[in-house]
Amino acid sequence: MQIEKTLAVSIRLILASSLATATLAAQAQDSTQNRVLETVRVSASAVDEDPTDLAASYGILQGQSLFERSQSTLGDTLNSLPGVNSDTFGGGASRPVIRGQTAPRVAVLSDSAVLLDASDISPDHAVTAEPLLIERIEVLRGPATLLYGSGAIGGVVNVLDKKIPDSLPDDRLDGSLGLRGSSVAKEKAGAFEITAQATDHLVLHAEAMMREADDYRARGLDESRVHGTFSESENASLGMSWVGDRGFIGLAYSYRDDGYGIPGHSHEYEGCHPHGSALHCGSHDAGGEDDHDHDHEHEHEAVPEISLLSKRVDLRGELTEPFAGIERIRLRASHTDYRHYELEQREIATTFLNEGYEARVELQHREIGAVRGVVGVQYTDTDFSALGAEAFMPEVQSRSIGLFAVEHVELSERWHLELGGRQEWQKHSPINDTRGRPEFDDSATSLSAAAIWEFVPDYSFTLALTRSERLPHAQELYARGIHLATNTYECGLVPHPLTCGGAENNAELQTETSNNIELTLKKNVGDMTFAVGVFRNDIDDYIYARTLDQFEDFRLIKYTQDDAEFTGLEAEATYRVSESLSATVFGDYVRAELKDGGNLPRIPAARYGTRLNAKLLAIAGELEYYRVNEQDDIADLEAVTPGYDMLNLTLSFDVLGENGPVMYVRGTNLLDEVVWNHASYLARVVPLPGRGVTAGLRVSF
Repeated sequence: MQIEKTLAVSIRLILASSLATATLAAQAQDSTQNRVLETVRVSASAVDEDPTDLAASYGILQGQSLFERSQSTLGDTLNSLPGVNSDTFGGGASRPVIRGQTAPRVAVLSDSAVLLDASDISPDHAVTAEPLLIERIEVLRGPATLLYGSGAIGGVVNVLDKKIPDSLPDDRLDGSLGLRGSSVAKEKAGAFEITAQATDHLVLHAEAMMREADDYRARGLDESRVHGTFSESENASLGMSWVGDRGFIGLAYSYRDDGYGIPGHSHEYEGCHPHGSALHCGSHDAGGEDDHDHDHEHEHEAVPEISLLSKRVDLRGELTEPFAGIERIRLRASHTDYRHYELEQREIATTFLNEGYEARVELQHREIGAVRGVVGVQYTDTDFSALGAEAFMPEVQSRSIGLFAVEHVELSERWHLELGGRQEWQKHSPINDTRGRPEFDDSATSLSAAAIWEFVPDYSFTLALTRSERLPHAQELYARGIHLATNTYECGLVPHPLTCGGAENNAELQTETSNNIELTLKKNVGDMTFAVGVFRNDIDDYIYARTLDQFEDFRLIKYTQDDAEFTGLEAEATYRVSESLSATVFGDYVRAELKDGGNLPRIPAARYGTRLNAKLLAIAGELEYYRVNEQDDIADLEAVTPGYDMLNLTLSFDVLGENGPVMYVRGTNLLDEVVWNHASYLARVVPLPGRGVTAGLRVSF
């Protein structure tokens, strides 16, 4: 079935649901002006239950803990959760890495809606989610990821914010103010958000933040500060909602303006290009001298920068009991106009543009016997283009539509079953492509099943099985050109010579299929709580960037398909010694191999550690230590990354009691270790920050 055949039906469903949500929410009357409405829990889970009860593995950051751990990028903010790492790229960009996978196999959402930035194109492109304005972050793994895309085999990061109010504020007004400063990058940051009730049902919201940071300090280099790791950001959003006693509908406009350096960027390989499967970086003249600059003449030039601008409109709505048989209907829709310039010597060298919209409707139905769950439809349409010196992709229009369902079955008090499925259609269409690269039009089917056994009270054992098909990203198909941020010349899956890589590396495109199994043991209640999980992903026709040739630090890569295996574990256990003292141990490990031999690149090393939390009167403290092992399970032409010890300490103080302002001081990398991140493209080029102290203040009202 072609995408066009389902598009009309899906758009009608989206529009009808939108109108129903708007009409019924507007008609809903609240007889008591100051009545506090029941909070609708907005979450990445399939149904409104505690996520510990579902067949999924969650990590959650929220509240004061999120504020204290927030960094300038989303990936760095999440780096402390079991199974979650970050593919850092200086001070301005990093993406979450979950179980060894990152974009496009990890989806980052804004309250269940796709961000529509360019972070899935390259690790030097920032994720447009601001940690200082986030209320809650949920990391989802397991069968329920099918709600958000069949390709999210690594996991889903759902970012929840307040920019569209979903309930009436207490006392008609609430908000918060946060200030932060850091020594390691001389960072200065501040954010505020305020929600006000204008009428009985109309609620307004405004928020903004600003951050400036210099190049950060690190050991391991000749200079104390890492050139090109500066960053600055400005964000603002205005939103409004109509809130009734059965739901809400609201609209928000968001504006983001970022500027940051691209460390490790080198011009010395600008003349490199492929000859078949070989990389050529020298003169074409017979017997001529190599025209590659071994003296690094660009070494002291100004570092390249990214200037990013994103304008976004979000529409969100929810309604309980819209009609018979349906408990809740949820609507998420957005339009994003994104662009960023890559600046060389303050001049625009390359422009990336991504304009698109998305709409998604979920229907949570009432119990049918012992079955309850969610069904829905999602449609995305984007137009991506790259213009200029590093235009390694043609302009591509991408459209996808997905139909999905996740059902939860109560077999008994002790046995639960979760079943999920997603059918997805995708089409990539190059526009005015001088090379004549073909359209891609295909479909994918993904299925999941999980059994949850509560074998004794408060303990559960979960077996989850997933068969997930992933369709290729436009970059994986059509890339052809130099990409200096990652020191690569990229060749897509489309056969040579339409991209590159030599005829001997041509292969018929297959659907990437991941067969996954996950076992999880949990205890959620009591002085001792824990979650231990093991997983294995057996992936046929895994798409990855295979190195064909290398010249110094520059590589010729060809997107290739081979069978692969990911095996790993995640564990966290907490013992509450008393009301004011608890101890936690945690760890994670992932091993990623090609079935024909060899390792996959940029896989994080094993990590394990402990955490102590204590509270005495108005003072709370956290001491965290973990060890990251040496990573010597490396791919061809990768380098071994040494291990390191990380020691962090946080102290917070309730200034005027439990509900008053909170001040905190956090010391990170207190041992001042040299830290190389193996998950980064800059693994042995740009170290992570050294010892630093951050101080902050948060006031809520």
